Amino acid sequence: MTIETAAHSVDIGRKGVPDLEDVAGHWAGSDEIAHLPSLRNQQGQAHVNHDLTSLSWLAAPPFTFGYHTGELHVDGRVPAAQRFLWKPWGVLREHRRQDGLLLTTDTRMALSRDLLQWRITVTNESDKARTVELAQDLFAMVAHSEVGYGWLYDGPWNHGMHHDFMALERIRATTGGGEPHYLLSPAPRRLRLGKPRIPGIQRDEDHGPMLLDDALPAHVSHDKEPEPRVGVAGAVRGLRVAGADGEVTLRADEPTALTPDGETALDPFALSPGLTISLELRLDEAGQSGTVLTHGNHPDSLQIGVADGRLWLGITGEREFTDPELAIGAWHRVRIQVEADQVVMRLAGAEIARTRHWTESHRWVSRIEDGTVAFADSRSPARAVYTFAGPPAELRAEGTGGRATWTRRIGPGRSVTIKIACAYGTDSDAVSVQARTAAADFEATAKAGQDGWRRLWANMFTPGNPDFSGHLPTFTTEDPGLARTYYMGALQTLYQRNTRIRPGEPVFLTGGPRLGPTTTYFWDHCEWSRLYALLEPAGLRSWLLRVLAGPYRDSFGVENLGGGPLGNAYSSTDYALFRLIEHYVCVTDDLAFLDESTGGARDGTTVLAHLERLGLGWRERRNPATGGVLADFGDDPWQLLECVPTYTGVVASFNGAYVASTRSLAALYRRLGRLEDAERAEAEAGQLADALLDLYAGSGRWRILRPDGTDTIGHCLDFALVAAALHRELPDRIRREMADFVTGRLLVGGWMRALSPDDPIAAASDRPDHGAAGAFAAWPGVTAHGLARLGHRDRAIALLRDLSSAASGGLWGQAMEIVTGPDGQHRAQVAERGTAARDNIAGAAGAEAVLSALFDINPTFTTGGPVRLPTALSVEGAGTLTHLGPVV
Repeated sequence: MTIETAAHSVDIGRKGVPDLEDVAGHWAGSDEIAHLPSLRNQQGQAHVNHDLTSLSWLAAPPFTFGYHTGELHVDGRVPAAQRFLWKPWGVLREHRRQDGLLLTTDTRMALSRDLLQWRITVTNESDKARTVELAQDLFAMVAHSEVGYGWLYDGPWNHGMHHDFMALERIRATTGGGEPHYLLSPAPRRLRLGKPRIPGIQRDEDHGPMLLDDALPAHVSHDKEPEPRVGVAGAVRGLRVAGADGEVTLRADEPTALTPDGETALDPFALSPGLTISLELRLDEAGQSGTVLTHGNHPDSLQIGVADGRLWLGITGEREFTDPELAIGAWHRVRIQVEADQVVMRLAGAEIARTRHWTESHRWVSRIEDGTVAFADSRSPARAVYTFAGPPAELRAEGTGGRATWTRRIGPGRSVTIKIACAYGTDSDAVSVQARTAAADFEATAKAGQDGWRRLWANMFTPGNPDFSGHLPTFTTEDPGLARTYYMGALQTLYQRNTRIRPGEPVFLTGGPRLGPTTTYFWDHCEWSRLYALLEPAGLRSWLLRVLAGPYRDSFGVENLGGGPLGNAYSSTDYALFRLIEHYVCVTDDLAFLDESTGGARDGTTVLAHLERLGLGWRERRNPATGGVLADFGDDPWQLLECVPTYTGVVASFNGAYVASTRSLAALYRRLGRLEDAERAEAEAGQLADALLDLYAGSGRWRILRPDGTDTIGHCLDFALVAAALHRELPDRIRREMADFVTGRLLVGGWMRALSPDDPIAAASDRPDHGAAGAFAAWPGVTAHGLARLGHRDRAIALLRDLSSAASGGLWGQAMEIVTGPDGQHRAQVAERGTAARDNIAGAAGAEAVLSALFDINPTFTTGGPVRLPTALSVEGAGTLTHLGPVV
């Protein structure tokens, strides 16, 4: 924890709900954080970049922005941000030059508006007057679409709409004076002739690795027509791939037949400057359209194809079409020259296509008029306008954008400020008016956003407030670490809230900004289910009815804008949705909810029927090959932890969850008068518990059973879910060993590892959310709950007290990785590598654990009646909760 963070923590929690300013982030140096801060405004999200002003990954459905919004040049150079300060309403970036010039920028997404604001302040800290030239690039590659918002949501590129995570991250890396080139992926990929594959994980053999280094699973929405993926009728011969030195790395002399549905995979290689691909192509049918060659199967793949018998060249969001129609039956000599910033196609030696830099777009049109820069998308009705609080000295076109320049003389100790606004929408006149008004009233607009966030924060803890259908309890404590964990967790839920994508139903998003601007994962949602039921019971009720009406067993979450399912099946779904329903009903005492029909494909199915299906899901998962008692979750690691190859089959974690859900159902059956069902469920839960205890391998570890063998693993998920479900019947020795395993092998650096670093599979599980490199946002909270259930509340408090130090100057992300600082000490930071999300709703699990682990708020059907929360609750050594209940 930095000195600045510690100073902010001194008084937090002693007087109840703290000021939002004290809960939100602190200044963090660029050397302290890996994953840069985000922006959100209750209807959209964005990422700041390495420079002082640009934004990427801006998505406020139905609007998305491509590339980035433009960098600030100071005296002809682009300064990199050296420090960042995150607040819910905006992000400050700072650069202090050695000559005494201090540059500070404030970037905001106006609360609940389609509006961006930049305040650029230059302070002369020297003792001499200075003349400074400030030049701000202005780009707004904005698109409007009602579809395509999967976890991998569509973003605008010069050639259409698609998700290209890796390419956009390469573009972000060019900001702030970083790597100047973005066009070429450095990863080796197979060259494919013929029909292209659906972009996704590169996997040519069943046993091949499923890595996130250069591709993502195709977790896209199903509400738009996919691009046709066909080859052509013809042949390729004389294929050569040669490096810049002329050395041939791949050759295929003999003709390879091409068919619309066929594919021929050749050896992998990486694209590099100077590389050439040459071949001869013959088309056998006139006027055909399809793909001839693809380097990999990724969104940014280098491709050659034909459209109506004419060649085209594509790479990284660009597609250049050519004029000559190829003669049928003849061989045509095609050559591709790859360079760092462009790719050139030649036909019979003559250049016919050349890609261009993203700033030279042919999709968007910009114009400078009346002191503004206006943008129009040629493929959608999206429009954007930049305006200024004070006119720049020069405003000129810069590619498909603009550049505003100011030259200012600044006296010693004085400052100058530049203010810029950008509005976006679909009505050009309305957008222009909004932008001009925001620029003219810049400070009032900024203050209104900041005050709006403060109002939402205060109302989160106010009974009967106008913004939420419930409220959260106020936590008063003498322990600033616990207070910060609780209130930062509460802020995490507010920050992830979206009020536009489902009018009338507040939605809490799982992650972002690089992924999922409309997505909710079931598993992540259940990690704050108590808080959810307290804060937004009406919203949770509505969300559950939507989810239960869909194919939740075949997906990991829901796309809230279109309402469709997303992704592959997750083994956690039964546990997650059962817990969400259970906590909603038990916190609100809305027992009538169980009789509601969910409609949809299973018209007439009640919530209770779904609850039974979820809670007793182990019955259909039993496998004689693995004992026939416990649930066997199959052989696909993507359905469990995604990065631990051996975590398949019968595992302790979700079988422990089934023990808890089956017992809870038994209690519900008794309450409903279904005594025979209750007795059967109680007996079955006992059988599951006995079989589960047989999986214990000693020293806090658990066995995994598969038809082809057995493994032992030390993972926090096994600890947490078994401790939560079987804490009463675990022998004292096992309880002690489990707790000692967590504190001795997993807890580190104010955070934890999900997997023990000495586990045999650790080397193959190098992911900072579920592997040995760090831990998912929810795991410390879930682990603290398990420690408390095993009788180690003191260890739970110690764990929860330290969590804020891992938030990297903001809130918690999907994954916190363990790193070693210059002092040789371990610490945790929000991970960026791979595809980790900067923000994650599961970070609220720490606040959830304050309720469950410290105050024993664990609503289940086993209480035998409605849960009556007291209005106040105190626990020695923890603090006091007030405004706790009741919830209506």
